[in-house]
Amino acid sequence: MLVAVLAALAAGACFAVAGVLQQRAAVRLPDHDALSFRLLRALARRRMWRAGIALAVAAYGFQALALAFGPLSLVQPLIISELLFAIPLSARLRRRALGAREWTGTLAVTAGLSTALASARPHGGDPVVPLSSWLITLASVGALVALTLAVCTRVTGPARASLLGLAGGLVMGAQSVLLDATVDTLAHDVLSVFSAWQTYLLVGASVAGLLLIQSAFQAGPLAASMPVIDATEPLVAVTVGVAVFGETLRTGWLPTSLSALGVALLVCGIVLLDTSPLLKRLEFPEPAPPPRS
Repeated sequence: MLVAVLAALAAGACFAVAGVLQQRAAVRLPDHDALSFRLLRALARRRMWRAGIALAVAAYGFQALALAFGPLSLVQPLIISELLFAIPLSARLRRRALGAREWTGTLAVTAGLSTALASARPHGGDPVVPLSSWLITLASVGALVALTLAVCTRVTGPARASLLGLAGGLVMGAQSVLLDATVDTLAHDVLSVFSAWQTYLLVGASVAGLLLIQSAFQAGPLAASMPVIDATEPLVAVTVGVAVFGETLRTGWLPTSLSALGVALLVCGIVLLDTSPLLKRLEFPEPAPPPRS
């Protein structure tokens, strides 16, 4: 259990620094590259962004190690501690200090999301379901993403970053579900992975999610996008797991009450961060360093 806790915290720290590096690289790029593969090509040429991706890969390694020694209900809430590292670090690098409002919002998001996940504790389920169930699920997620992007065109600043983060979280939640199905296929027959349509859709969802998340990082401060991404991805995965895969949640007045309290804290924290005057001042990109002579 100690290994699981330490590995989960290490994963959270790596995810935090990875997010900060990626956002600092993305926010310096022109707005017209958003939601375009030009954005990914430009980012791939930046050393800071590549370092962020390398740290994200290391974080997934720590996450896998943590899950090998501890249950998901313990590991996932600890990984969410990335918010406690990332948001203060992002502000500090811009020579700003978080105020009471920003700390309250950050703590509320972290505590709310951790409480909701730990209380619900989804388990069981079978990712082998009829094609019709997959079509309904993917169509629903696609419709929500399209609606979010349509609203996104009408707003700017932290609100735009949050909406792009919401779209990215929706896609990455679907990606988690597809990954679950792919891993289940791999466990039964290695060669059948290459003939399963979920494998190829998994690759497409991963690329689309990466593009949306980097566009969210480009659109505004990290505190406006990362909490929404961290909240949406597990929410989609848990919803699909329960509604489609037949997973079960903890029931009873105490788990249900704690889950509701966690969701309420999460929403309040996101609102506090999105309406923070300090974060609005962090919206504008810092100037790029001058080239070395």
